[in-house]
Amino acid sequence: MNRYQTVHPEQKYTAKQFDVEFPDEDACLEFLKEQRWPDGRCLCVKCGIERKHYRVTGRTAYACHACGNHIFPLAGTIFHKSTTSLRTWFYVIRLMSSTRVGVSAKHIQRETGVTYKTAWRMMKQIRKLMAEKINLSGAVEIDEAHFGGSDENKPKHLRGNRKTLALGMVERDGRVVAQVIPNVKTGTLVKAVRRTVEAGSFAITDEHMPYGKVAAGRYTHLTVNHSKEYVNGGAHTNTIDGFWSLVKRGITGVYYQVGIEYLQSYLNEYAFRYNRRKVMRPMFSLLAERTTIQVCPCAREQRLLAQPE
Repeated sequence: MNRYQTVHPEQKYTAKQFDVEFPDEDACLEFLKEQRWPDGRCLCVKCGIERKHYRVTGRTAYACHACGNHIFPLAGTIFHKSTTSLRTWFYVIRLMSSTRVGVSAKHIQRETGVTYKTAWRMMKQIRKLMAEKINLSGAVEIDEAHFGGSDENKPKHLRGNRKTLALGMVERDGRVVAQVIPNVKTGTLVKAVRRTVEAGSFAITDEHMPYGKVAAGRYTHLTVNHSKEYVNGGAHTNTIDGFWSLVKRGITGVYYQVGIEYLQSYLNEYAFRYNRRKVMRPMFSLLAERTTIQVCPCAREQRLLAQPE
């Protein structure tokens, strides 16, 4: 059996497992509470000390056992003020984490019964959880990609618009960082690469002239001349080219087209899955643990920050 066609048992997360772990709304809310405040213990802003909090019947809240002050696990998260059921949110997270090339909002609409507008917004919010800032080291391949169709495929009012540029940096057999850039001028590349790739690493690129200035005095620079060859000893950009191929085939086959203002969030989605392809845990679990990230202002956290130490 081809080992690339099998899924490691530790990475599997089936629909049956999902139904067992998240059978209803209460199970989803309890999961979020445990992620933010294990065993329901947290600082009560009214009492001023850490206390146990208990579930309030009929509300998405937990109350302090001493003063009754409420805490809300959904506050500040992507679920904040959402009327969509928590279990539907978690189901969409499972769908987005169980595919290699992505899932469309129309498919989410068909699977969950929500409107297309709601499905699109849910996916947009979930992609916020996939954004991350990481540093790369070792042998790092660097190459840019262009997104956007040719003018002959565009309506007249969009013709002449330049394609969107994105810069990709990937470790050999490691992680990838993909970000939208305005141009491929030396200043732009220097800022983008040096912010991500640690000094002393191997920078492997094609012979695009600005890359030489980016690497000067900071990286060991290896190049490959793509007009003649694709591999020059240990120098090649096949890894980053493979990632860009995955992204472009996914966007073309699943999303068809992506607006310039949303391209970065889609790149974050593909990079998140790519960076965890070898992690021996279900990708759904890795993403579900991020659902407590504060993506919008939370009154309780603001009050805690305002308190003097």
